[in-house]
This record gives sequence, structure tokens and C-alpha cells, in this order.
Amino acid sequence: MLAYETRVKIDELKEKYNNFLKLINPEKMGSEIKELEHKLSDPELWKDQKKASELSKRIRRSKELLADMEKIRRHFEDIDVGVELSEEDPQIAENVEELVRSVERDLRRFQLELILNDPLDPSNAYLTVHPGAGGTESHDWAQMLLRMYMRWAEKKGFTVELLDFQPGEEAGVKSATILVKGEYAYGYLKHERGVHRLVRISPFDAAKRRHTSFASVNVIPEVSDEIEIEINPEDLRIDTFRASGHGGQYVNRTDSAVRITHIPTGIVVSCQSERSQHQNKAQAMKMLKAKLYQLEISKRKEQLEEIQGELKEIAWGNQIRSYVLQPYTLVKDHRTGVETGNFEAVLDGELDDFIEAELLHFADGKA
Repeated sequence: MLAYETRVKIDELKEKYNNFLKLINPEKMGSEIKELEHKLSDPELWKDQKKASELSKRIRRSKELLADMEKIRRHFEDIDVGVELSEEDPQIAENVEELVRSVERDLRRFQLELILNDPLDPSNAYLTVHPGAGGTESHDWAQMLLRMYMRWAEKKGFTVELLDFQPGEEAGVKSATILVKGEYAYGYLKHERGVHRLVRISPFDAAKRRHTSFASVNVIPEVSDEIEIEINPEDLRIDTFRASGHGGQYVNRTDSAVRITHIPTGIVVSCQSERSQHQNKAQAMKMLKAKLYQLEISKRKEQLEEIQGELKEIAWGNQIRSYVLQPYTLVKDHRTGVETGNFEAVLDGELDDFIEAELLHFADGKA
């Protein structure tokens, strides 16, 4: 016998599915795909590689959406058959309940696919971490966050390049930047920007007292080389320095590291991952271009510090998420209310529940 709650859940999921059908209109989308494929078959179109590539991506995304909806539709057919048979077989009722949970997950993923529709969402992402006040404690916390995001990216099948790593004096990191490469890397990570707070018994305190540390995370999209951003060479201050510290195999320790300051905005970028000064300068210029592009499209002066990766105050009252080890274990996002007691899993990159909740939260206009 199928539980009443399961029957209610099925009706709710069907309603949600039908709302998605109205939103994307599969019949209309199918016609659009045929029209776009016809355009793509024109050899003249391929003279403009950028336009052809964008068209191919639109076709692929539309086909994926239709395939996902068709998969969910077939699952609903199986559920309807299972509901009828479950009256006589308890085992079938269990199978239906599992299928309902699967459809619920699929609809959630599909909703996220629809939400990631900003032109920059498919981009690679530059992610930078900065410690707050607190010396060694906050430097260590910043490095823990850096590892957390690198592990998350690896689990998602993205590739990660460590572009800059400035070590702390005793431990941890003063500043670090990674490039997360993969489809929709920026879309998934964009709401991770903000202050992250850690509460724990300090491993650096001989008295074993509880400490609170802060670190900020900034995320910007990697922009295409074809986007025109005018940068006056006279507005740049370019410094070279020796890469050093706990960068491991990812950082080249020579005098080739490059730091570029954009004087009019105060934006600072640096790169030390490549083997030549020329290559590091080119990568740093790409980051600067991305930040200036982000600044340009924001249109609002008050967003400057956010785009630069520097929050007004990396301290109390500004955190977006808290990671507590003492006197209890809890990771809680203060914007969405999502929380978990599995601190170790989160620091090992299990961030999907938080990231998905953020995307839904911001899409609903709650922030």
C-alpha cells in the first residue's frame, strides 16, 4: 500500500513538471532546434567561428533540456503503473517511493539547468581567497577554503589551475587564485562570493582556546578573448617577483611571477603559475580583463570592492556561511538556512547542497 504522503508528493511533482513543460514548450523548442541546425549547416556561418560555436552550444543545451524532460516523463509513466500495482504488492510500493525520490532529484537538477541562463554562467571561473584579520589563524582558514573548492571542482569533473599562491608567514595563505575550468563553472560558483567564518579550537594556541577566523572568497568569470576591453598601458603598474611558498608542484619558483595594478580602479591581479614572465603577464592580463569587464557590466560603483575580491570588512556580521567545530559541529549558510553537521565532508568538497540552494534562493529573488 502506497503511503498517503507519497501520493501527495507525486501530485506535487507532476504539477511542477507540467509547469516546466509550459515554460520551455518542448514542441516550440524542437522547431527552434531544427531551424538552428539548418543555419549551422550553412558553410558561410562557419566563417565566423564564434557565432558558429555559440549556435552549437545553444543547440546542445536545448537538446539536453528536452532529453531530461523526456526522461522524467518516462519515469512518471513508470510511477503511474507502479501506483496501480502497489495495491497488491508492498515491494512495488517501495520501488515507487524510490522512483519518486529519483524524479524529485531530477526535477531539482532540471530547475538548476533553467536557472543557469546568464550569458556568463557557462564560463570558467577565477576564484580568489583572502584571509581576514587574525594572522596565522585566518591564513590557515583561507588555505582550508582553497582546498575545499579545489576538491569540489575535482569532484564535478572540472580542472583546476593554481595561478597565484602567496603563503602566510607561519602557515596557510595570504592570497591565492585558482582558475576552475569547465562548463558552467562560474554559474555554479558565483554565489560563493562572500565572507566565510570558522569557529574551532586553534591548533596554533598552546592554551587550546576557541578562536573565530574569517576569510573572503571572490569569484569572477573568465571572459572571451574576443570581448573588447580597452586598457591603457599608462594605467598599469607591472611588478615582477619570485614565486615561493606552499604552492607545491603547481607553482614555479623563479623571478617570473607578475603582479599588475590597474591604477584607476585599484584592481590588483597576479600570476606565478607559468614558467616565463611573458606567460604569467598574459594570464594576469586575462584576469584583469575579466575583472574590468565585470566592473563595466555591473554599472554600479558600490560593487567595485566586491568585484576586486576585497570585501569591506572580513569580520563579524558580514559572513555568508559559518563553519563551527566547537562547542558543536555545524556548517550553516546564513542566506538559505541550509546546514549540515558533517563538517569533514564539506571541507572535502561536498558543497552541492549549499550551491544548489543558493542558485534557487537567488533565482526566487529572495536576495
